[in-house]
Amino acid sequence: MSTAGIVAEYNPFHNGHAYHITRTRENGASAVVCVMSSWFVQRGETALMHPNARARMALMNGADLVVSLPVPWACAAAQTFARGAVGLLDAMGCVDTLSFGSECADVALLRAASRAVDDYTVRESLRANLLSGVSFASARQRAVEELDTRVASVLSSPNDTLAVEYIRAIDTLKSELAPFAVRREGAGHDSGEAVNSFASASLIRTRVREGEDFDDLMPENAAAILKTEIEAGRAPADIRALEKAILACLRVSTPERIAAVPDISEGLENRIYSASRSASSLEELYSLTKTKRYSHARIRRVIAALLLGIEASDCEGIPPYIRVLGFNAIGREKLRAMRSTAKLPIVMRAADIKKLNDRAKHISAIEERAADLFSLALPSIMPCGAEYTDEISII
Repeated sequence: MSTAGIVAEYNPFHNGHAYHITRTRENGASAVVCVMSSWFVQRGETALMHPNARARMALMNGADLVVSLPVPWACAAAQTFARGAVGLLDAMGCVDTLSFGSECADVALLRAASRAVDDYTVRESLRANLLSGVSFASARQRAVEELDTRVASVLSSPNDTLAVEYIRAIDTLKSELAPFAVRREGAGHDSGEAVNSFASASLIRTRVREGEDFDDLMPENAAAILKTEIEAGRAPADIRALEKAILACLRVSTPERIAAVPDISEGLENRIYSASRSASSLEELYSLTKTKRYSHARIRRVIAALLLGIEASDCEGIPPYIRVLGFNAIGREKLRAMRSTAKLPIVMRAADIKKLNDRAKHISAIEERAADLFSLALPSIMPCGAEYTDEISII
């Protein structure tokens, strides 16, 4: 019996996600385990709603077990994001396949791209390209083009870039996970248009925040969960609600403090520090900091990490525990199996953390802090403690 792992944000869960799970099962998976971002996401923003609600959407649409990707890895650059998620799936000891979306859906080509980005000549060319002031993504693509233009074309797509990082993580961790690529259907990454009821999560988030209809872009039960969260004031969370807190955090930070967070290089800390002296809004802060070299997403992640107290050492390696968000009957069986196969401790409740080592307690404290700040970004401010007071979703 095959068990497939999927890495996702489900921010929120939409028709494209349902299609991905269906294709994964058609490939032979009898069980689907999802590693899902928790309170903050890779864009450097709050998730749209609570992780448990998003996990419930996945469980009602084909997932069997959903576990959390802690914020230090979830709100990180692609390489760190992929390493953390793949590391969790590998550590479960019962997952044999990694299923992911891809524009090219060509595992051989993606693997070739994975090898290319680690090639010595590509690394040297990358360093030279970065000195010209372009972004890391552009610099890397140019470097790979010098080696193989066909392989380089893969790095122009956000989904394929992430797929390459999944394969790199499999190799780096010496995992036996077999990659399976599902061709992405419909709207592209961050597209502002829907295609045949397939839309990007970005478009759905925009519709939610503008009070527009989103029913046709999500499975009916997922849309119902989102509506319930909206009616209860638990969605949509919005990073802009934390604007003054973020600006205050920056104004009392030093360049040295900013330099301690992940993904800081080439003097980015000085640019952020300088911008924070005059910016009166998040958008102005991002605008003053952005250059060809520093993308908006990277700047948002750095600033989110500073707010959350995340340092570069926090996202080294893989997460130190497996935090369960929800499961169904099949997922329950997987959890039982993991009691003997897992290489990491399984966390179901706050009491489980107390038994773990200092690193696990430290990462859990970051998660609790992220949950408490997330609760301030909701339409109705919620009390602290959501990381462990929210009930696990059991379907």
